[in-house]
Formats: sequence, structure tokens, C-alpha cells
Amino acid sequence: MNNIDIYQKMLLILLAVLILHLIILVLLFVSTIANAWTVGGTKNTDLWYSCLTTNVGYHCSSASNEDWIQAVQALMVLSVLFCLFSLVFFMCQLFTLVKGGRFFFTAVFQILASLFVMCGAIIYTVMRPDGEKDAAFGFAYILAWVSFPLCLVSGLIYIVLRKRE
Repeated sequence: MNNIDIYQKMLLILLAVLILHLIILVLLFVSTIANAWTVGGTKNTDLWYSCLTTNVGYHCSSASNEDWIQAVQALMVLSVLFCLFSLVFFMCQLFTLVKGGRFFFTAVFQILASLFVMCGAIIYTVMRPDGEKDAAFGFAYILAWVSFPLCLVSGLIYIVLRKRE
């Protein structure tokens, strides 16, 4: 193999890792702000609001002030921030890391983001509000669970990834 082939493969790997990271960031962001952690009948609940659909219209009120929902809110916001920080660190390390160096700093932040989203989703699973009999978990909750393994795998990829010239 010549140097051009190796260079093209490395660029392709870096592009794939960057795209995966951006997908994870979007998933975490959407799952944190979307109004569909619990859906059912006339009520939708998320981390920030509880919305009720009636004959009069759509009425939203703030989420409860219970400790568990505040913990889930904090963990989800931390997961988004840590994922964003790891993306910034990756871009910085891409240009400043010595040849043969590994992206450990980026990996640590990405793995911490995955642990935060996992803990937040677990707490919500155990403590979710029981407002409706036919309530089910919504797409935002599912996105949070999907982003957890993707974020963890991304962090492990950053550990294995080495910078080449």
C-alpha cells in the first residue's frame, strides 16, 4: 500500500467517527428537549413539562419539583455537555496531538456522557410519573437509550484510535 491509500483510509475513519459523534450529539439533544418521554392518551410528559390535551386545547405545566426528575434533568444536560466537550476536545487533539498519540481525553468525556445518559434513563425508568393508565415510554426516552450504547462505543473507539501523520 502506498501512502495515499493509507491517508485516504485514515480520513475516512476520522470522518466516520466525526459523523457518529455528531449523530450521538443530536440524539442526546433531541431526547433532552423533546416532549415525549412518557406518552399516553391525553397526556405527554418529558423532563421539563407535563402537557395535557383537553377539549379546550393544549395545556402545559412545569415538571414536578421532585428530586428524581431534577436528577434526570441534570444528568441529561450533563450528557449533552460532555458529548459536546468531547467533540471540541477531539477537534483540538486532532491538530495538537503528537503522532501515535491516543485520544484518551476525548474518550473519557465521551464515556462519561454515556454513563450520565444511562443513569438518567435508569432513574426515569424506575421513577416515571404514573399519570395515565395507558401511558407508555415515548420516542425521546427511546432516543436516550439508543444514544447510550452509541456514546459508549464511540468512547471506546476514541481509546483505540491513534493519530497518524
